[in-house]
Amino acid sequence: MTDLSNEQKRDLEAAAFRRLVDHLRERSDVQNIDLMNLAGFCRNCLSNWYREAAQDAGVQLTKDESREIIYGMPYAEWREKYQTEASGPQQAAFEKNRPDH
Repeated sequence: MTDLSNEQKRDLEAAAFRRLVDHLRERSDVQNIDLMNLAGFCRNCLSNWYREAAQDAGVQLTKDESREIIYGMPYAEWREKYQTEASGPQQAAFEKNRPDH
């Protein structure tokens, strides 16, 4: 494996994270419950992790602020535009596989 400096790792990780966030913004057809059921995390998890990392760095962000960073718009607006009602099977799968984080 290539030896990377800590700065290179940080920069590459940040670039990969930005690409993931951009991808999720483009794929508004993919619902959070689908992400949770398939991968065990969703956009809200990412926003929570982002907020926790900010707090660890001494930067205070509200839940709404961190969600807007991940969603690219206020969460309420995203929900209104893109969120659909979860189906019975989606809800059942979520309850069966609910992550503990």
